[in-house]
Amino acid sequence: MDELDNILHTEERPADEAPREVVLRYEAPGPQPVTERYVHSEPLPGRHRRAAAPRTAPPSAAAPPAPAEPEAPRSRKGLWIFLTCLAVVLTAALVLGVLYWRGLLTRRTPQRYQFEYEWHSGSASESSGAETTIPRWKNGDGTRLRYAEGHGAQLSIQEIYRRVNPCTVTVAATLPSGVMVIGTGVIFTPDGYILTNAHIVAGGRECYVVRDTGAGCEAKLVGYDEEKDLAVIKINAHGLPAAEFGDSDALTVGDTVYAIGNPLGVELRGTLTDGIVSAINRDVVIGGVKMTLIQTNAALNNGNSGGPLINVYGQVVGINTMKMGSNSAVSVEGLGFAIPISSSAWMVDDLIAFGEVREEPLLGVTVRQTELDDGTLELAVDKLEPDSGAERAGVQVGDRIISADGEPVDSIGDLLRIRRRHGRDETLLLELERNGVRYTCDVALDAPETEGT
Repeated sequence: MDELDNILHTEERPADEAPREVVLRYEAPGPQPVTERYVHSEPLPGRHRRAAAPRTAPPSAAAPPAPAEPEAPRSRKGLWIFLTCLAVVLTAALVLGVLYWRGLLTRRTPQRYQFEYEWHSGSASESSGAETTIPRWKNGDGTRLRYAEGHGAQLSIQEIYRRVNPCTVTVAATLPSGVMVIGTGVIFTPDGYILTNAHIVAGGRECYVVRDTGAGCEAKLVGYDEEKDLAVIKINAHGLPAAEFGDSDALTVGDTVYAIGNPLGVELRGTLTDGIVSAINRDVVIGGVKMTLIQTNAALNNGNSGGPLINVYGQVVGINTMKMGSNSAVSVEGLGFAIPISSSAWMVDDLIAFGEVREEPLLGVTVRQTELDDGTLELAVDKLEPDSGAERAGVQVGDRIISADGEPVDSIGDLLRIRRRHGRDETLLLELERNGVRYTCDVALDAPETEGT
């Protein structure tokens, strides 16, 4: 923790203290990552208050003057006692101070540091392609990211902040050069699994996490994928506040959303901003890789990356990942993007289980959505991929899909949502109708080289 104190500006504060806000910034056109760097300097000298001299009570006006006595010779005994005590106190303070700064005494309050900020356009290239040597956490303990498809009552802004901010952490990764990459993360299990962006930890050799209270500790890397820009890290803790995740497929354009993070670094950690959903399923090409994201005008800045995008029910529905930035020719405002939870939960599960994202599990069918005369919708199998799980289970072209895992489906979105609950090599129960006869079959999810569902 001494090294953490020497890297991060952390300061214990009560949980109910007023809020104090990582987004990778992309320059348009041709967005490129822009990540801020933090270089710590020597700690500022502490400020000490001088002890106030004891006040002497004024002589009572009512007391009669004491009778004059012959002047006695002055004694130096009291002066010598005072000087001796002062010398002992100063010597003890000096010894304790030396022991404290040499790390031989426990620091109960993290030291406050002065930071110098260095911002480099395109500086994420320093970590791109570099080996990531952050100590690893063992994979495959069965933990999964779950998100609720329903929700409770709508919450006020204050209630949302009180609920989600304790689950939001500062993530700091040290690069081999000693430069820090600062980001945000979201706790999603009480035992310390944290979801963040891959570009925060990529190329790092050490990783630290600081909670909203200022308490910090070292984190280990569970897994990451730079193309998907997702990473999972783990701290050794129990009983942590864990965020509730929600269904991003339920978002519509115009819905109110909120973001919590650390814009421009640790000094503004825990900043809350709000906005709306500007677009859904927005395809953005980054470095030749297409990502389908949630677009929002909630204020996102360097340092918000990996932080939560939250709906009005206090559920995390996205992981903030980037923004569009201005250049000399184009002025850009309010174009932020987040990775939707519903389409990425299976990736997080892969990171936990295998340390990397494997190929997306597929049913192996292409479906057609049609509207019946009464206005209802139905799904039917339009194409069947050879040697897919669906073909092996006996599914045929033209079969009507009634339900999946026991839940009625009448849209492609319904079927995708249910399929995303499962990992590769798991099975999904389909209820089909063929020539007026209904039957069920278990379809194994695999990853053939197809474009089906």
